[in-house]
Amino acid sequence: MLERLRERIRDAAARGAPLRLRGGGSKDFYGGAARGEPLDTREYAGIVEYEPTELVATARCGTPLAELEALLAERGQMLPFEPPHFGADATLGGCVAAGLSGPRRPAAGAVRDFVLGARLLDGRANEVAFGGRVMKNVAGYDVARLLAGSLGTLGIILEVSLKVLPRPAAETTLRLALGERQALAALNRWAGQPLPVSASAWREGELHLRLSGAPAALKAAAAQIGGEALAPDAAASFWEGVREQTHAYFAGEAPLWRVSVPSHAPRLALAGDTLIEWGGALRWLRTDADAAAVRAAASAAGGHATLFRAADRSAEPFHPLPETMTALHRRLKAAFDPAGILNRGRLHPSF
Repeated sequence: MLERLRERIRDAAARGAPLRLRGGGSKDFYGGAARGEPLDTREYAGIVEYEPTELVATARCGTPLAELEALLAERGQMLPFEPPHFGADATLGGCVAAGLSGPRRPAAGAVRDFVLGARLLDGRANEVAFGGRVMKNVAGYDVARLLAGSLGTLGIILEVSLKVLPRPAAETTLRLALGERQALAALNRWAGQPLPVSASAWREGELHLRLSGAPAALKAAAAQIGGEALAPDAAASFWEGVREQTHAYFAGEAPLWRVSVPSHAPRLALAGDTLIEWGGALRWLRTDADAAAVRAAASAAGGHATLFRAADRSAEPFHPLPETMTALHRRLKAAFDPAGILNRGRLHPSF
């Protein structure tokens, strides 16, 4: 399988023909519209190594994300960044390439924070390796972390080693009746206190707050915060709905924007329906406002906006970068994929 991938890249580079790298396709909606001949990576799959005592798992790109998570769960461990699947066919390679994290992101960290090492097949069909498979081999900034969120534009992520963590001893979810302004103030206040908050979600006057940790710590935190405790099944269903975007909020045809702002930013001055995560730092927005208006509001609040889902994908999905950053991206692209054949247009409309 690996040799077949090499041959496809060599052939495409020689012809200057773009290739569309694709695993399970669960995140095809994300980023720019895919271009080029499809190159399926799912055959290059399997768990390469798993050391529960070292908290490290290594697997190939085509490995189903659910398979890896099931293996970790058997040993009471998890992927700390709680990645969304967006479909049963999600793969590990797609998880890292998309770089998307779930509700636990503010408490645990992002995908890139847990990438220890990777093997990559670049646009020349060369196999290159970065980082390692154990924590002691990883020091400072590592090139492997560039792959998180690169959307396959730098190469095929053949294999990735990830740091994993133990699952929390206990979890409880509280529901509180709070307006948007009140919820943002409370979330920022709690963020400065030693509370075991692992996720938050606000919509239409209701704030859901997940606590994770030792039972005694959860009991004390719940008494301090107040609210109504959800039954475990209802809580699990709620957070899955937010992570996988099966919650009722995400239904419908209106464009869905992912707006990242400082957690203390006030309500965005835009018409539309809002769901707030990450302690106030992630604002999902369903609106028919044009891209310029959404991005102007995000910039005014000190953040940026991504067109996450939309039937019309003609607008640039990602917030335009300053020219200096765009130039850096171009140099990275040229270094890894000089012929410009890999996932053309997914991350930048011009390359």
